[in-house]
Amino acid sequence: MSHTADDLRTDAQAGPLTTDGLVQLLDPDGNRVPHPQYDERVAHLDADALRALYRDMVLVRRFDVEATALQRQGELALFAQALGQEAAQVGSGRALAAQDHVFPSYREHGVAHTRGVELTDVLRLFRGVDHGGWDPTAHGFHLYTLVIGSHALHATGYAMGVQRDGAVGTGDPQRDTAVVAYFGDGATSQGDVSEGLVFAAVNQAPVVFFCQNNQWAISEPTTLQARVPIADRAPGFGIPSVRVDGNDVLASYAVTAEALERARSGGGPTFIEAFTYRMGAHTTSDDPSRYRPAEQEEYWRRRDPIDRLRAHLEQTRELPQEFVDALAAEADALGEHIRTTVRAMGRPSPASMFEHVYATPHSVVDAERAWFQQYEASFLEGHGQHGEGSAR
Repeated sequence: MSHTADDLRTDAQAGPLTTDGLVQLLDPDGNRVPHPQYDERVAHLDADALRALYRDMVLVRRFDVEATALQRQGELALFAQALGQEAAQVGSGRALAAQDHVFPSYREHGVAHTRGVELTDVLRLFRGVDHGGWDPTAHGFHLYTLVIGSHALHATGYAMGVQRDGAVGTGDPQRDTAVVAYFGDGATSQGDVSEGLVFAAVNQAPVVFFCQNNQWAISEPTTLQARVPIADRAPGFGIPSVRVDGNDVLASYAVTAEALERARSGGGPTFIEAFTYRMGAHTTSDDPSRYRPAEQEEYWRRRDPIDRLRAHLEQTRELPQEFVDALAAEADALGEHIRTTVRAMGRPSPASMFEHVYATPHSVVDAERAWFQQYEASFLEGHGQHGEGSAR
């Protein structure tokens, strides 16, 4: 079923897809929309800051395009695009403080970029080289989580630890810390997310639950997962919620900035539903044309988050051609870097599976490693003996 703007507001079967109540600061044509609560959150973003947000989204999309092409060429086993969700990710990611910590799922490439993660390290997971490729403590960005929704509990537990360490509500902006868990609308059907909401609420944990409602859990539409907007679930746990236009980078920034400030000051958790659209497939093993009408895809393509900010910058005459040309060259260089780096990734040692299992040495892991190394060596010994026999 395709949706028009009117359908989204009035179709009784599309309750979760209503646009009513969405915080929006830029409309789909790039016009600035005043908002009494959130205007002050973006007042400090000058033309340079807006161009930086635009640059972020353009580079993240180029990463998506290159990674998808590499998977099609057999260089990656799988890839999950963030195509169409750049505004929700970049906007919220740029609202984070250095000391904040992020628990992503497996599609948060835009957030990874804002946290300074080398994007080719993200592809080490999808190439099967290792389980992550970056240091979570150095970037405040946990490794990707493939088990749907489980990290909502991890994030809540981490936030409770931050709370007990006295890093919340001190009034020191360099110390007070918030935690963010990113997940999709499909994950809200998992029990772990509900459990995370329970623990966060009763402990007033400094955590922001950021749901990117891209309207599809693989082939399952949101309309078959919920009868009301996803954000409406949170108040039942005692957690305030807000719905934001996830294709609006300014609104995504503003809403997240407020929620993070509440968390850091001791005000407890917030649930954010960023209403957006997955313009690509769920992963490269998915074919959305089998369950999604082309008319719906075209409707959302006309609401592209990158085009929206570009239109705004052009209206305000803050997008000089030299900036556009330099960004295009930077994107091309990034594409070349991604292709070269991925193809140069070597094959990991089989024994590397025993690394990073625990933070400290573990006797069982040590014993298993020793057995495995002996097992591997037995093949080499057998080959050597066979070779000598053949020579004789």
